[in-house]
Amino acid sequence: MNQENLLDADNLDGYIAAAFATDDPSSIARALGEVARTRNMSKLAKDVGMNRSALYRALSGEGNPEFATILKVVKALGLKLTPVPNAHCKSGTL
Repeated sequence: MNQENLLDADNLDGYIAAAFATDDPSSIARALGEVARTRNMSKLAKDVGMNRSALYRALSGEGNPEFATILKVVKALGLKLTPVPNAHCKSGTL
């Protein structure tokens, strides 16, 4: 992912969406971590109930955060995960 996008505060949501589009867990965690750092990692850590260093590690792209942690971070960033049907899947089938 292009690091330049991180500097554009108006594009942070798009940056996260692009990370989720990769289907790569480490890219998703890393993007959430980058956005968290731009917003205030200490406050986010408090909001999700983790210490700051543990949250940095979880969102480094090197760790393997629990799905519950990802959900808490997404919510604390003011976002919402919503399942959307994949265009390649038949409607109504899994």
